[in-house]
Amino acid sequence: MKLRIIVHKAEEGGFWAEVPVIPGCATQGEMLEELLKNIKEPVEGCVLEGR
Repeated sequence: MKLRIIVHKAEEGGFWAEVPVIPGCATQGEMLEELLKNIKEPVEGCVLEGR
């Protein structure tokens, strides 16, 4: 499954990302690599919950 992820620079530093097709599915990370790793868990959780 492929999902579009929108990455934003956080005002306080680091990054945050959202998955537009899954409302409320977002995460953050200090580095871009960390953010991309972190996004997998909330996506899996949202999909398994049936959102």
